[in-house]
Amino acid sequence: MKKFKLISILSLVFVINVASMCSDDDDNNNNVADPSSVINIVSQGTWRITLYEDSGVNETTNYSNYIFTFGPNGVLTAANTTTFTGAWSVTADNSTDDSPDSDLDFNILFTTPAPASFVDDLSDDWDIVSYTATKIELVDVSGGNGGTDYLTFEKN
Repeated sequence: MKKFKLISILSLVFVINVASMCSDDDDNNNNVADPSSVINIVSQGTWRITLYEDSGVNETTNYSNYIFTFGPNGVLTAANTTTFTGAWSVTADNSTDDSPDSDLDFNILFTTPAPASFVDDLSDDWDIVSYTATKIELVDVSGGNGGTDYLTFEKN
């Protein structure tokens, strides 16, 4: 009888271990998204911001007169009557960021002397929601207040 209980318990432990390993495989997302397609799209031509929403407040007009160019070597320019230079990149990310899933991050960085709205609002690691040859939709969940920001670039 003791032998039967031991075999039953060992069988149960084996089944639980196998089930948890299968479940872990599903969560490991070995199919990390490839950033090259987004990089190829955004590095062609010039872009404009058609939506910037900061925690429910539409602030698109702060950027409506700027033309953005995502140039080689990660150089980002925003041109109006004055040109501001920043940095950009697209990275595959499967770490613990705003989104726990494997995703693509669209990274933007502006520093002073760029306007505060560029430095404080646009500079971030945005999650790519969707992209086409003419439109890139981004989202960011703010760490401090938990608000959600939306940023959309459309090709000129």
